[in-house]
Amino acid sequence: MQHRILLDHLTVVDASPLELAEAAHVTGCAGICLFMESMPVLQRMPQFNLVADRPARRELQRRLVTHGLSLELVYPFTLTGRSQVADFRAALDCAADLGARRVNLLVYDREKSRRDESFAAFCALGDEFGLAVVVEFFPVSQVRTLAEALELVAPHGDPPLAAINVDLLHLMRSGGSIAELAAARAIGFGQLADGPMQIDEAQMAHEASAQRALAGEGEFDVAAFVAALGDSCPISVEIPQEAAIASGLELIERARLAVDSVKRAIGAA
Repeated sequence: MQHRILLDHLTVVDASPLELAEAAHVTGCAGICLFMESMPVLQRMPQFNLVADRPARRELQRRLVTHGLSLELVYPFTLTGRSQVADFRAALDCAADLGARRVNLLVYDREKSRRDESFAAFCALGDEFGLAVVVEFFPVSQVRTLAEALELVAPHGDPPLAAINVDLLHLMRSGGSIAELAAARAIGFGQLADGPMQIDEAQMAHEASAQRALAGEGEFDVAAFVAALGDSCPISVEIPQEAAIASGLELIERARLAVDSVKRAIGAA
């Protein structure tokens, strides 16, 4: 089965939502993974807020329909110790209105009992809007590894309330393995990038958010990762390229480089 390849907003972090949709269309992607509002920590990202800006939301919907693109995953949703789950209602409503299939959740709450309770409440609220939830483990969060993500979702039913989003970079940087992934259940999404097997810990945050390797230019086994995810798992290209932005390479060309590298790596070119 040939995988449907999706373009993640982080790959072209300087794109508006409409520009992201255009880049996905031009590069032959089946859909997009979208930030619904800009984030200060992503300094290249232009200012926009689809949660508040309904005309912009309508225009994006039209563009997605015109190009036959799906909205597979939306950001940002982050649970902290201070989060009130009800405060996510407006953003979840926006995601549902846009026709998103799932929302991505990062978890930073240090207190386990509260974390578990908030997680269950968030998943229940997402379900009210017809949205699936995927938990992204990330070494600097409080769900750092695939094992911790599995522990989070396991008590909440079979099938669980949420699935897991496995970013290949985070899997490698958290000490995980393709074999561990292949044996896991509840995997609902995969994100692709490449990189060296070892990196200075001080560079990890920059690597994750701003500068990842194109597929085939690092040491990760991208093809084995996709095989471990399984045929039915959606996969996105998440390869931010700060150096290419700084060199003046156009947005569409950066998207094309990233998408084409993944297609070659998984035999879909």
